[in-house]
Order: sequence, then C-alpha cells, then structure tokens
Amino acid sequence: MAAKSPDPVALDDKDLDRDETNTSSHSASLSEKEQEERSIRRLDPDVEHGIPVIDTTEDADEKAPPVTTVDHDPNIVDWDGPNDPEKAINWTNRKKWSNVAIISSVTFLTPLASSMVAPATPLIMKEFHSSNETIASFIVSIYILGYALGPLFLAPCSEIWGRLPIYHICNFMFVIWTMACALAPNMGSLLVFRLLAGIAGSCPLTIGGGSIADLIVQEKRGGAMALFALGPLMGPVIGPVAGGYLGEDEGWRWIFWVITIAGGVALFFSVIFMRETFEPVLLERRAKRLRKETGNPELRSKLDQGIPMRDFFIRALVRPTKMLLFSPIVLLLSIYMAVVYGYLYLLFTTLTIVFEGQYHFSQGTVGLSFLGIGIGSMTGLVIFGALSDKVVKKMSAKGEMKPEYRLPPLIPGSLLIPIGLFWYGWSADKGIHWIMPIIGTLFVGLGLLATFMPVQTYLVDAYHMHAASAIAANTVLRSLMGAFLPLAGPDMYAALGLGWGNSLLAFIALAMAPMSWVFFRYGEKIRKKYPVKL
Repeated sequence: MAAKSPDPVALDDKDLDRDETNTSSHSASLSEKEQEERSIRRLDPDVEHGIPVIDTTEDADEKAPPVTTVDHDPNIVDWDGPNDPEKAINWTNRKKWSNVAIISSVTFLTPLASSMVAPATPLIMKEFHSSNETIASFIVSIYILGYALGPLFLAPCSEIWGRLPIYHICNFMFVIWTMACALAPNMGSLLVFRLLAGIAGSCPLTIGGGSIADLIVQEKRGGAMALFALGPLMGPVIGPVAGGYLGEDEGWRWIFWVITIAGGVALFFSVIFMRETFEPVLLERRAKRLRKETGNPELRSKLDQGIPMRDFFIRALVRPTKMLLFSPIVLLLSIYMAVVYGYLYLLFTTLTIVFEGQYHFSQGTVGLSFLGIGIGSMTGLVIFGALSDKVVKKMSAKGEMKPEYRLPPLIPGSLLIPIGLFWYGWSADKGIHWIMPIIGTLFVGLGLLATFMPVQTYLVDAYHMHAASAIAANTVLRSLMGAFLPLAGPDMYAALGLGWGNSLLAFIALAMAPMSWVFFRYGEKIRKKYPVKL
C-alpha cells in the first residue's frame, strides 16, 4: 500500500513506473489521456471557499476532500483511488446502515430522556416539597441546556480524535448521570445531574450528521438524514407516553432507571458494532501503519494540515462559533430552527398542564396527548424523507449538485407550523373535544420534520468535512431556545390564555415563513458571498 500523490487526476505509482519503460509515442497517448481526465475532473470553484459542491456523477469519490496542491510528494499517504474499501463511504451497505441505525437509535434515546420525566414532574415536586412552576419547567428544560453546552467542545473533539471515541465516552457518561438522577436525594442534585446527562446526551445530535456525511453519498443522503432527524422529534414525543404510565405505576425514579437500562443496551451495541468513519482519522491511521511498516518517519496523511495540536484544537474549538458569527446562512438557519425548537419544548412543558387542567386527563393518560406531534413527525418522515433525494436528483439533473436543493420542504413546513399552532390554541381555549387540539399538534409535528430534516441535511451537504461543527453551531442556538422559552410558557398562557398565547407564537412563525423561500432562492449567493475560513 504505497504512499500516493495528492493529485486527484495523476496516475498511481505503478502506472508511473511503467511509463518510464514505454515508448515516447505511448507516453504521449498517456499524456493526452491525462489531459482529458483533468478536463473532466476539474476542481470545484467553491473549494477555495471551503464549501464543496459535489458532482453527483462521482458517487464513490464524493467524500474526497478538496485538493489544494498538484505537486508530487512520495511521502504523502492517500487512498488507493476513489473506490478504496477503507473509506467509510465505500463500506458495504450492511456496515454503513448498521452504523446509521445505531446512531439514529441513540439520537432517539437521548431526546426521549429529555421529556420522559415531564408527566411525572408533579410527583418530583411533591417529594421535594416544592410548588415553584418555574422549577417544574426547569426539570425538563435544564436537560436541553446541556444540549447547548455539549456541542461547543464535542464537535471539535470529534474532528480531532474522531467520532468513535466521543460516542463511547458520551454514551457511558449518559448512563452514569442518568443513573445519578434516579438516585438524586434532593432537587438541586437532580437538576445538576440532569444538566450533565444533557451534555453527554448532546453527542449524537451534534456529530451524528457528520457521521452520516462520512458514510452516505450526497445525493442518497436524504433518507438517512430523515431517519436521523426523526430522533429529536419522536424521542420527546414517545417519552411522555411511557413516562406518564411508568411514573403513575412505579414512581418517577423508575423513569430514570428505564432510561439507564436502555442507555446501557445502546452503549453495548455501539461498542460492538460501530466503527470510526471520519476520513482524516482513517487516513492518519493508514499513515501511522505505513510509517511502522516502512520505517519512513516522513510519511504523512494527505489531510494532515501540519500545524501543532494546540493550534489545531483551538481552531476546531472556535469553528462552530465562527460559523454562527461569520456565516449569515448558518446564523439565519440556526435562528429559524431555534424558534421552531423552542416551540416544540414549550408544547412539551405545557401539554401536561393543558390536558390535565382543561380536559381532566389522568397522569398516565396525559402522555397520550403528545402523540399528535409524533404522528405528524412520522407522516413527515414518510413524505419528505421519500421526496428529498428525488427532488435533489431532479434539480441537479441538468447541472451541478447544490446544497440548496435540500431546502424546498422548508417552504410548506414554514406554513404548517403556524396553522397547527392556531388550530391547537383556539380549540383548547374553547374547550372543543380533546381530539381537536391534538390534530393541531399533528400539523405542528409535520412542520417540525419538514424543518429539521432539510436544514440539517443542508448543513451536512454544504460543510461536509466540518459537518459536525456546522450542526453544533445549529444545535447550540436551538437548544438555548429550547431550554429557556418553555420557562415563559406558564406566564404567557396565564396572561394571554391558550388562544391568544398560541396565536402570538403562530404570528411570529408566520412572519418568519418567507425566510424559507429566501434560503432556497438566495442561499447559494449568501453562502458564496460570505465564505468562512474553517
């Protein structure tokens, strides 16, 4: 396995050796062939901006990083061509999808832990002798605050040491801190343990999209990203359904014990079946192996940037913040998702109050009120997950593949959310049959999936080598909103009522709806006008 040139169109070492023995006419023919290959496989114009646009005809080589040099260097270690089986994107479908399945499962589990305790908060408040409604909301939302803190260092770490060790460490810590919640002796310790569990639980949401970018070619990525995006939506929906009955029958501590057991099972399967996918780490491993085998200490990975680890870590650490501050498209998409995500957790923290107070549901039954959002999200997965790759394929058929082709589902999604909020708010306010507000939340769930999936897939497609940092930037902002907006829910509904309170949210969502069209129509111009040096 020889060290290779970074030139993406140059012949490999064996071909070069044979060239030396060939006739001049044969060399000339090879030169013509090489020139033809160079004209076909031209470097992308966006490479210099750090935002590759991938030719959809180059499936196997899609994950190849932008090349910045064409000089021969025998000490550069590269892949054995675009179809090298050691590249994660060239693994067998079974190996790829087993990794995607485990990542998506953990991405479902940790958000489930965020809201599973919601129906049992009255039991917690009673045991710890508290009647503060803000504290009751904070039991749920402080976990989401952990989602805002974790990505700031987990994403950079995954782009330095790889995805796999970060998954394993965080999965283990998630189990430990959730177990600590089950044993919490007082309210203060419970809140601290919930925060720490949230930090650990943010891992799959932060780097899962990057792992999928490592594994699945761009034009086939929609289905995998839809499955991945379903976790943050379905987890918090199913959690209260199970948590309501479990808390009623066994007590609130058993909710955390069940999550601990599920987390332990997920940790076991991840250790057994998951593999490292991050290309720079895989290529560095090859370089290390070749240095040992050949005794040549000068061999280095093609992706080795040649900077000290301290500088590399600092650069990686500030990358998500740089994306938020200097990339308008990342900032605007993150703000849009933050508002939507805040609405989701505002509903999670108030549905229990609404259906227990307005419709007199029992503690166990009230969890079923969350199913409207879940059914809407599942419907969105079927509709938008199936259409995403087809839309991309159709739009890119006559030209290059652009990340903005992932954004069309945002347009109907931006309208479904305010429709659902109006429906839910006024039907609950007027005390209409309980199925009506649940139907309203179904529209909200449908709109949520139509927002989450295209935005996350867009960020992965646009910044695929630094996808974890792009999603981290998005996750930080949306999690802050998800943590703090629910705290305003009880006061808002007390002042405005369910009808006008939800109408206020709907009017804000409606005012932001045109942004979805702007992202699709002008996203490429904005992205290219404000490139971020990563």
